[in-house]
Amino acid sequence: MSGFARSALWLTFFAAILAAWWMMFSMAQMMGVDWTGRPSGMMQMGGMSDAMSGGMSASGDMAMMEMTSFGALFPMWAIMMAAMMLPTMIPTLRSYEDLMVSANGTRAGWAGVILGYFIVWVGFAALIATAQIGLMASGLIDDLGIANSLWFAGALLVTVGAFQFSRTKEICHGVCHSPMQYFLGHWRTGFAGGLRMGLGLGAFCVGCCWGFMALGFVGGVMSLLWMGLATLFMVIEKLPQIGHYVTKPAGVVLIAAGLGVAGYGVIQ
Repeated sequence: MSGFARSALWLTFFAAILAAWWMMFSMAQMMGVDWTGRPSGMMQMGGMSDAMSGGMSASGDMAMMEMTSFGALFPMWAIMMAAMMLPTMIPTLRSYEDLMVSANGTRAGWAGVILGYFIVWVGFAALIATAQIGLMASGLIDDLGIANSLWFAGALLVTVGAFQFSRTKEICHGVCHSPMQYFLGHWRTGFAGGLRMGLGLGAFCVGCCWGFMALGFVGGVMSLLWMGLATLFMVIEKLPQIGHYVTKPAGVVLIAAGLGVAGYGVIQ
C-alpha cells in the first residue's frame, strides 16, 4: 500500500478519536455540566431563572433529562470507549505495521485489529452501562454518575488500586505492554485474522483497564477531566519503555486516595 493510503488510514483513525472527544464535549455541554462533570454555574443560574419565570429553557430541559436508561447510557459509554481507548491502540497498531512485510500483514488486517478491539470495548460499554443503572437504583451514585457516598468512592479507589498489584493485572498488562509478543504467538493474516487478533487484544485490554473506567463513578462519568487523565495514564502504562514502571506506583496512589476519601467520610 502506498504511503498516501497509509497516511489516509492513520488520519482517519485520529479523526475518529477527535470526533469521539468532540461528541463527549457536546454531550457535556447539552447536559449543562462543566469539565469536572458537575452542573455548571451557568446551568444553575439558568435553572433559577427558569423557575422564577415559570418556564424551562431548552438547556434546562436537557439538564433535567439526565441519562438514566440503558438506551441513553450505552451509546454514551460506547463513544467514551472510542475517545479513551483508541489512543491506547497506537503502540499495538505500530507493532502490527512492523510485521506487515515480514509476516504478510495487510492494511485490511490492520483495520480488522481496530474493529475487533473496539467490538470488545463496546461490549464492556454495555456491561458498565448496566452497572451504572444498578448503582443509580441502589442510591450509590446520582443521575450524573457521581458517587453519593464517600465510603463507596473510597472503596472503589482502594479496589482499583489493589487490582494494580494483582496477577490478573500483571498478565493483561503484559499483553497490552508488549503487543508484538501477542502477534507473534497468535498471528493470522487478512481482515478476518486481524479481527480475531483484535478481539483477543481487546479482551486483555479490558482486563487491564476496566478499573480506570469504573473510577468514573467516583467523580462523575461525564467528567472530561477524569476522561483526560485516565486516557493519559493508560497511554503511558502501555508505552514499551516506561509502562512497567507506573503500574504499581499508581496503585499506591489510588489506595492512599481511597483511604483518604473514606477517612474524610468518617469525620464528616
